[in-house]
Amino acid sequence: MEKQNELIVCVPGQRLCVSDEINISGPGTYEQQGYIYSKLAGVVKLVPRENTRNIEVHGITEQSIVPAPGDIVTAMVTIVNQRICKCSIKCIGDIVLTRPYRGILRREDVRAIDKDNIQMYKCFRPGDIILARIMPMTEAHTYQLSTAENELGVVIAHSEEGMAMIPISWTQMQCPKTLRKEYRKVAKVVPEHVITEQ
Repeated sequence: MEKQNELIVCVPGQRLCVSDEINISGPGTYEQQGYIYSKLAGVVKLVPRENTRNIEVHGITEQSIVPAPGDIVTAMVTIVNQRICKCSIKCIGDIVLTRPYRGILRREDVRAIDKDNIQMYKCFRPGDIILARIMPMTEAHTYQLSTAENELGVVIAHSEEGMAMIPISWTQMQCPKTLRKEYRKVAKVVPEHVITEQ
């Protein structure tokens, strides 16, 4: 890490250095348990600042990014049962992935309160698009998700008629055609998490 002129290539999840008052996690990296790790396959760059330096990774392609703990992701619900919800992660922040990653949302990570009374079928349905936060890794090749924040949960859901439903409360969405209401864990969408067409 000390050699400024030497090209250092890294892979996603590779530990780069200790995170301390000198080494600061920058773009393309994340910090976990006192170390800085790479989010991307790419080249490590040391960017000097006053009394510190940013540790950055510049990807060979932007699509080499992988989810890191704390990232907000957009995922599609694929399977729902009483204990878990399986998802396919499609985006990390505003970066669309070239291939999806597997995610699991456990019942206890759906809401911050009233966890014992959560019924997964009243929170999510297959095909729903959700915003979720990546939790620290526990299983290889599967990312654990959480929607236990107001800004996280279902952002797009379709009724049986195929209509995009409208949120009417924290726990319900309504079909604009039939006016039928369905239960969901609705996200309070904040502008920084919404991808808009340019």
